[in-house]
Amino acid sequence: MQSKDEKNFFDWLVEIRRRIHEWPELSYQEHRTASLISEELNNLGIPHRTGVAKTGIIAEIGHEGPCVALRADMDALPLKEETGLPFASKVPGVMHACGHDGHVAMLLGAARLLKAEPLSGRVRFIFQPAEENGAGALEMIKAGALNGVSAIFGGHIDRHFKVGEIAINEGLICAFTDTFTINIEGKGGHAAWPHEAIDAVVVGSLLVVNIQTIISREVNPAYPCVITVGKFEGGTAHNVIAERAYLEGTIRSTHPDVRKRIIDGLKRIARGVGDLHRAHVKLKIKEGYPPVINSPEETNIAREAAKLVVGSVGVLKQPHPSLGGEDFSFYLQKVPGCFVRFGAMKKGFEKAPAHSPKFDFDEQVLPIGAKFLAQVAKLALKRLVEKKDS
Repeated sequence: MQSKDEKNFFDWLVEIRRRIHEWPELSYQEHRTASLISEELNNLGIPHRTGVAKTGIIAEIGHEGPCVALRADMDALPLKEETGLPFASKVPGVMHACGHDGHVAMLLGAARLLKAEPLSGRVRFIFQPAEENGAGALEMIKAGALNGVSAIFGGHIDRHFKVGEIAINEGLICAFTDTFTINIEGKGGHAAWPHEAIDAVVVGSLLVVNIQTIISREVNPAYPCVITVGKFEGGTAHNVIAERAYLEGTIRSTHPDVRKRIIDGLKRIARGVGDLHRAHVKLKIKEGYPPVINSPEETNIAREAAKLVVGSVGVLKQPHPSLGGEDFSFYLQKVPGCFVRFGAMKKGFEKAPAHSPKFDFDEQVLPIGAKFLAQVAKLALKRLVEKKDS
């Protein structure tokens, strides 16, 4: 049974989450969200800087000593919400379908908890824009978010785990996220005289099918990876052979050598299919987020903190690396840290994945995430002070 203080804390977190959920904002447009965060930080008496990397916020509490950072992302996705929730998005075509609204509430919750306790150093709170699209982490780093920081921690709501479970792994936990586009130029013509044309739709279709063989026949199956063509445009009418077609997709990989093999294979197949059908095929590859790689010491600190919040039975491991991307990886290229998964499976929403119009999570995860973030910051500061004194 919750105490009065715990209930008040939970209700406050839920209110924040739902206010953000009702008014979602896309990458670098999180003005209303930032205003809400600033309002809550003012209420808590926590000094902060707004307008960082356009819409980000950096807050800090504590005194002289080492500094540990905690991070939450703020942006939503271009989706029309179909959850039927009473606090569903009021913004047409925009929705919090990945849990970032919950992440903001958790980090504000951690700030509230830590503000009430003496600290052996400083805790910096990073409210970051544009995780979904725009590498907001890089912009926050450029704006000084990691200056003086010795370690960083963060987490993501995850519907694959139950409430009360926190998944923590050392090493690589999220994938490389490269994207590609393929422009195909053939020769248009009448559907009744295909011999006079070069069908860009046929070329595109062969590319879609053949690039899958890179994964099934050229890559060591011990390394998780995938190629997905998410967009295919071509043709104008039922009786016209398409002169042009366009493909757009993503490459997810978990090892540098595998990533190179996939990209090399994609280039070779694009060139070969184009030559085979006398079409001009132009492939462009855009480098995405690097993988999230948790450092050993910070992973141990995160496990210790999680045990204090959910008990040993609630501390799990991801069964395999996620092929999702996370720009938290850019922070980890600069300082050691750990990124965890907060179990948030919700009854009735089990089949609604992240980035789905029907996505939602169990709000009981909010105080768990807030307490974990507060606890991991305290333990990390304690470890840093011990190192300094030894």
